[in-house]
Amino acid sequence: MTNRIILNETSYFGKGAIAEIVPEFRRRGFKKAAIITDKRLVEQGVAPKVMTLLDHVAIDYVLYDGIVPNPTIQNVKEGVAFVKKAKVDCLIAIGGGSPIDTAKAIGIILTNPEFSDVISLEGTTVTKKPSLPILAVPTTSGTAAEVTINYVITDETKQRKFVCVDPHDIPIVAFIDSEMMKGMPKALAASTGMDAMTHAIEGLITKGAWEMTDMFHLKAIEIIGQALEDSVNGNQKGREKMVLGQYIAGMGFSNAGLGLVHGMAHPLSAWYNIPHGIACAVLLPTIMKYNKEYTGEKYRDIARALGIEKASEMSLEAARHAACLEIDRLSKAVGIPATISELGVQAADIPAIAEDALRDVCTPGNPREATIEEIITLYQSLM
Repeated sequence: MTNRIILNETSYFGKGAIAEIVPEFRRRGFKKAAIITDKRLVEQGVAPKVMTLLDHVAIDYVLYDGIVPNPTIQNVKEGVAFVKKAKVDCLIAIGGGSPIDTAKAIGIILTNPEFSDVISLEGTTVTKKPSLPILAVPTTSGTAAEVTINYVITDETKQRKFVCVDPHDIPIVAFIDSEMMKGMPKALAASTGMDAMTHAIEGLITKGAWEMTDMFHLKAIEIIGQALEDSVNGNQKGREKMVLGQYIAGMGFSNAGLGLVHGMAHPLSAWYNIPHGIACAVLLPTIMKYNKEYTGEKYRDIARALGIEKASEMSLEAARHAACLEIDRLSKAVGIPATISELGVQAADIPAIAEDALRDVCTPGNPREATIEEIITLYQSLM
């Protein structure tokens, strides 16, 4: 069997890393950029941190700030039209998963116009040309969209999210700067942080995991476990660690795949517009318990990475239980809702939502093969 690793060409880490955006822009010979972001990040002064750097050296750019949470097919099409008209040669994506994911879709369609319907990008699409170059500046500590070959778009007409997997969409440069996370609200730090933990845990136990991705995921679990609560409480050192931990998790799961948490989270976001990180976070403790008998020694590895005392000496069952308990504790400690009914989920919708979850591209990667009846029961247990 052949395993593959795809990562960014270049990434910068640390406080002030966004200052490298000008030298990178110049070194690559770009002439004009389209900034892809959302209105909130513009209004809060986050995106302008990058815009000021470009203005200072008279780099030409246009601003598209129309990105919405859980970006839709229409959102992508509008972005494509805007960027195409502006005649730019690169994209600068500033934000969490929504702006960066949308930038990936826009960039791919601009160089592969045969996919302009957007929906045909679903799954492991074989595009012919790399995306218009993307420079990614994440503003949350969770999605790792800046280092992955995946993006997620919402089909509003069918109330479903679809995942696109394409090596051609990965940003060529990422700027991982904790200063860009300073204004992140507590709830957003919690949900994106637990999303990052989900990436690390699901990536570790997914069917596509192997030694190199295990290395990434275990280190990510260790860093996130240590830093998440501090990050949520606004501690800047915690946020510096979190932004590194989530990136390392992205290095792994982008190359190994995910599982049932994401498979069940995607339809919750599509049906009720629940933020992706919250949907993953509320599901993770329950799905961990569901999977634990199918993971070999990996929950012991998780327990060790989380710093659980004497995890190496416990029975396997005790180690698995301890790992599940710690993730449950961490989720509650950062304020993640305990039930999906709190998020507006209706019991009558669950059978249809479960059908979407069963068909989701992430679900087959789960270590335990789930039936439609089991998925329905899992959702119901969280009501």
